[in-house]
Amino acid sequence: MPRLWQRDAQTSGGTTVTDIARWEAALRAVPGVLRADLRPGRRDPLPRHRHLGRLAHGHIVLFCVVMGIWDANDYESFMQPATGAVSLLVVFQSAAPVLALSRPVAALWVSSAALTLTAVLTSAVFGLAWPWSVPGIALHTLVLLLLALRVRPAASVAALGISVLTGIGAAVPHPVPGLNTLPQGVVSFALAVVLGCSLRATRVSRTKLVEQEVLTSEERARRALLEERGRIARELHDVVAHHMSVISIQAQVAPHLVADPSPELRENLAGIRQNAVDALTELRRVLGVLRGEDARGDAAAGVRHAPQPTLDRLGELLGNVRAAGLDATAESRGEPRPLSPGTELSAYRIVQEALSNVMRHAPGARATVATHYHREGLTVRVTNTAPDGTPAPAPTAPRAAGEPGHGLLGMRERTAMLGGELAAGPTPEGGWDVTAFLPAPLDPKDGS
Repeated sequence: MPRLWQRDAQTSGGTTVTDIARWEAALRAVPGVLRADLRPGRRDPLPRHRHLGRLAHGHIVLFCVVMGIWDANDYESFMQPATGAVSLLVVFQSAAPVLALSRPVAALWVSSAALTLTAVLTSAVFGLAWPWSVPGIALHTLVLLLLALRVRPAASVAALGISVLTGIGAAVPHPVPGLNTLPQGVVSFALAVVLGCSLRATRVSRTKLVEQEVLTSEERARRALLEERGRIARELHDVVAHHMSVISIQAQVAPHLVADPSPELRENLAGIRQNAVDALTELRRVLGVLRGEDARGDAAAGVRHAPQPTLDRLGELLGNVRAAGLDATAESRGEPRPLSPGTELSAYRIVQEALSNVMRHAPGARATVATHYHREGLTVRVTNTAPDGTPAPAPTAPRAAGEPGHGLLGMRERTAMLGGELAAGPTPEGGWDVTAFLPAPLDPKDGS
């Protein structure tokens, strides 16, 4: 009960202890943000516009020239003539936005100093808007906008405060009735800061979104790769387990095939059998880890102990895809010969996945499956013509139950596992071609 009461007290009034701590941490971080973002020597060039390029920079320079001429003419007409100091300050004020293109913080200090000193030197002029002239307000507004686009909001608000204080500091000692432009300047400066902070927040959010999408895409690709490798390992488990079982049985039977086996022979054969049994046990443990949560689903679907397919079932696969509506033919070159179970399984899965992709992405196309047996191994090629443009949805891919694939990723993994090569890409006629070379050198004792 005390713990429950404490939790209610912490959440009363709509503010939690976590919120308070977060605000305190943010306030403590403000001085560091100001020191980092408002350092005069900080260089932060304005990037080129995605569509306009450097054209926006040229517009800013042109705007500064126009405002500078306007400002100089105003002071010249009312001060008759303007002092050299005021003219120099007008030049600095006009150059500040140009400086802000590369060093926005330095531009802020130059523009603020120019505004303050100009107000002090022109306090006796009653025919001119004061403490800020209209061109001066426009130029400093542009400086604040360029600054807010590239610094954090806390620094932008601080820059706004500095700008307002410079105007108040100049206007209070020398009030000019009816000509005070302080309110207009404050509103203009505040709008520039709000607009700049909003645009910066949008840009930062978009950048983070792109980064997150890249990370998500990389994570999805990594997960797909791991899933495909786990799937390949589960399939190859049956192949390896078969060989280990044969070794175990042969080692157990071998002593009975010899009339009078020596104790050393019996001991060695018993060790071979025990090692084979231990290897089978470890394989089953690894398989259990690879299956993870899919173990129950595989067992329910009846695929956990199903025999793995070989190229002998290629005709059955082609019959299935023809029944699904794909016009598929088969070609064979060379003298078919027995290959390792892993090679047979990989070749079958590559053909299966390639045909699935044809049905999914090229409805109405014709596919050809070609196998070429040669001395170096087996070459499997699956090609298809361009789709006929029929908008009908592609039928379900003919995969084994409970065994979803990942397209080219799975093909490449299977080929790389055997030390082979895979090439996939479009054909000049608008179709697609997948060619896999699976090394299986012919034993010289088997003939040429």
